[in-house]
Amino acid sequence: MTRTLFVDVNVLDCSGEDPYPGEVMVEGNRITAVRRAKGALPRDNVRVFDGGGTTTLMPGLIESHSHLSIDNTDDLAAIGMVPLEENTLMAARNARFYLDCGITSCISAAAAKPRLDVVIRNAINAGEIPGPRMLAASPWLTVTGGLGDLRTLHMPHMASMAIVLDGPEQFRRQVRELIREGVDIIKLVVSGDTFIPHAPSTSTVMSESEVAAAAEVVHAHGKRMSAHARSADAVKLCVRYGVKVIYHANFLDDEALDLLEANKDWVFVSPNIGFTAIAAYAGQKWFTEQQVQDLGFREELEGAARGLQELKRRGVRILGGGDYGFGLTPHGDNARDLDHLHRYCGFSRMEALLSMTKNGGEAMGLPGELGQIREGFLADLLLVHGDPLENPKLLLDRSHLLVVMKDGQLHKSQSGD
Repeated sequence: MTRTLFVDVNVLDCSGEDPYPGEVMVEGNRITAVRRAKGALPRDNVRVFDGGGTTTLMPGLIESHSHLSIDNTDDLAAIGMVPLEENTLMAARNARFYLDCGITSCISAAAAKPRLDVVIRNAINAGEIPGPRMLAASPWLTVTGGLGDLRTLHMPHMASMAIVLDGPEQFRRQVRELIREGVDIIKLVVSGDTFIPHAPSTSTVMSESEVAAAAEVVHAHGKRMSAHARSADAVKLCVRYGVKVIYHANFLDDEALDLLEANKDWVFVSPNIGFTAIAAYAGQKWFTEQQVQDLGFREELEGAARGLQELKRRGVRILGGGDYGFGLTPHGDNARDLDHLHRYCGFSRMEALLSMTKNGGEAMGLPGELGQIREGFLADLLLVHGDPLENPKLLLDRSHLLVVMKDGQLHKSQSGD
């Protein structure tokens, strides 16, 4: 069994406590010892990484809303038009790149094709390709006129990364089929979105009977759901029908807040504010100032910040990252959301970091195994040059990631392994 020892490092264990100088032992794929003193662990027959007192050892990042099968595009139709073979290679490249960036786990928020995530997850688990541990999702399941429905009367077969369904029976059949093919997560598009004139973010486009039908099948098979849900009514449907990870949740009312609080033992909110924050204040390449005002990006960000503050106060767990893989939010910039949560939403730097570590491990379904540096936890670790708690932007520079370890295996090390 391979044994690896990290010495003279500042341990940022992501329990919520401050970092401390210490040592950490890894045996196989588990953390077997954590000590707060130098020289406390044996050096015999171990691979040693000496941090020199200037490095931070922390858990790997956990992305809560990944789209590995899209490639920094701004065109949903283009995603649908990529042939399956090329799309598979694209997803495999992005999976390796996420590990390069210190992202060791992903909760997928939709695949571009029905089995794409399943194939990539299985290949990663079999050791055939490098990539983060991941939960595989379906494509978006949407309704006529919802996000992802790019069809028009004169072009009724326009492709996208969505499957368009209407009525409970269509949802039941499609969900059964996707679960048969091996997905972990059924992704629903319950609300509208900013860029849909006929279905804005405040609208709820999926009916209760459709959500209920999907949930009936998902729960019967012991799987999970996630949902695009910006409107308050969409969030309420999600909670009532057991959607584990709710994306966006921009427009919460008191009833939605109360429901989320009452179910905080199992539900997670992943606000994915990166797109909105960048569009509002750093998106000049994509949007004119007039478009920023017309689309209400700054108001949406301010509203999301108010809701997140209230959710945090009530103890609802918030997840970081999200919706990276578009032109405005390219793959690899995922850790920008740590700064966004701090700068725009009033999170402490520790609270922001926990959204992509401790909370992420809990959302992955591994609350006692992933997202922290503790004895018995899985050895998903980053050795970072500097202090990412003081300066989270260090995590955006891969030259600062001296070691990337996933499941006890080195993906990257100082020696170039």
